[in-house]
Amino acid sequence: MKNSVVWISTMRLRTLPLSVSGIILASCLAAQKGLFNWQIFVLAILTTLSLQILSNLANDYGDGIKGTDNQNRIGPERAIQSGKISPPAMLKAIRINIFVSIVLALSLILVAFGFENIWLSVFFIALGMASVIAAMKYTIGDNAYGYKGLGDVFVFIFFGLVSVIGGYVLYTKTIDFVVFLPAFTVGLLSMGVLNLNNMRDIISDEKSNKNTLAVKLGQKKVKIYHTLLIVSAIILSVLFGVIYYKSPLNLIFIVAYFPLLQHVKAVHTNKNPKLLDPELKKLALTTVFLAILMGVGHLF
Repeated sequence: MKNSVVWISTMRLRTLPLSVSGIILASCLAAQKGLFNWQIFVLAILTTLSLQILSNLANDYGDGIKGTDNQNRIGPERAIQSGKISPPAMLKAIRINIFVSIVLALSLILVAFGFENIWLSVFFIALGMASVIAAMKYTIGDNAYGYKGLGDVFVFIFFGLVSVIGGYVLYTKTIDFVVFLPAFTVGLLSMGVLNLNNMRDIISDEKSNKNTLAVKLGQKKVKIYHTLLIVSAIILSVLFGVIYYKSPLNLIFIVAYFPLLQHVKAVHTNKNPKLLDPELKKLALTTVFLAILMGVGHLF
């Protein structure tokens, strides 16, 4: 039982809602077109969750064996760092998770495209492979992109573009202009979540030679960058609401701006990295809240 609790903790359950926010939003956009499919929705959610868990396990493994997760780290204690899970055991779990992710992804592609849309199937198989590799290479290996300040770019691509635009294509088999502003919005806010995580760990990451974008920018500039991410996301979501306005209910997502603006103020005035951890949860949940409201509001 105790071992199960450790593994569940290692999966970092609090990161999972953010990972599916783009899929939920894409599903609502497809539903507005009358193209929603429950099988696709469930399989897309399960595939995304599996990939996020894979990323979390790989992150624990990569940072653990490199010594990046150490006593100087402010965030929650990691499994390998604490010695509760050995590197070989973690590596075995990663391999199992890769298998599960591949099975789920292939099932999703088969249900979404069947044998009639062969080129879309091939493209999404390649996209699935890229997602698995991206989940692994954030911290694992000598050329881990998370150690070169490229994590933000990959988060924007996979949490924003792939999640929303790719999710929409699973239902509709085509791309529509309606998906771009929502995809950029979710992508930017997801970048904000990663950036906030890196801001919290900026001191320990710098000592461990993990050159995240936050480390490269420094304490002052990274706050400006964070503000630009959040404000840009708000502006793009407003544009989405205006362009596709049909009724006041379309704009219900505006209520999510209040916690976002409070968050920006809290980060801007923060002087203690430890106090950024609660803000991390707030921003992640607000992003999910905004994505759901943008999607549901678009249905009216």
